[in-house]
Amino acid sequence: QVQLVESGGGLVQPGGSLRLSCAASGLTIRRYVMNWYRQGPGKERELVAGITSTGDSTNYADSVKGRFAISRDNALNTVYLQMNSVKPEDTAVYYCNAVHKQIVTLNYWGQGTQVTVSS
Repeated sequence: QVQLVESGGGLVQPGGSLRLSCAASGLTIRRYVMNWYRQGPGKERELVAGITSTGDSTNYADSVKGRFAISRDNALNTVYLQMNSVKPEDTAVYYCNAVHKQIVTLNYWGQGTQVTVSS
């Protein structure tokens, strides 16, 4: 059974930092492109950041470029999202997503972790 379990969310003040983790089980993430999505209140789910299976390429939403960093540790089967200089508009539920690099129908989601940016 495939599971993606996010952790590290919580309440953070504007300008602060947070690191999200996504621990995978039931699959080997080195075969997967890994993504972080988010869904804010009253908003559609959007792609925040993605990283290739080898980690040699990343992409970011314009709204988080220069502030967030995605990384992966294939040995630990875990993906991270370092969030710096957070803003109130970063408030959302953050979801981990895995898409097989060759079989795109193998597509898995975590349950999400809440991030609230507020003073």
